[in-house]
Amino acid sequence: MSYVLTLEYNDDVLLNTGLSRDEFNSEARFLLAAKLYELGRLSSGLAARLCGKKRVDFLLSLPRIGVSVSNLRPEDAESEIEFMNYE
Repeated sequence: MSYVLTLEYNDDVLLNTGLSRDEFNSEARFLLAAKLYELGRLSSGLAARLCGKKRVDFLLSLPRIGVSVSNLRPEDAESEIEFMNYE
């Protein structure tokens, strides 16, 4: 099932951001997806789909807005490293 989110804004928003309407819509979708990914609420694949990008393109776009490509928490990273070193 698909849902639609409507966001109201006016020309002042476009003038202040310097973006066209299409650029603003695309950027807003990307920023929402990136924040949900950063918070660990969406996987990179789902976040990419939400903003209409391919997964790799989504991940490569994250540093532009200061979001880390990896959203592993320190404890998750430690368990991943332990798993890789397990013999």
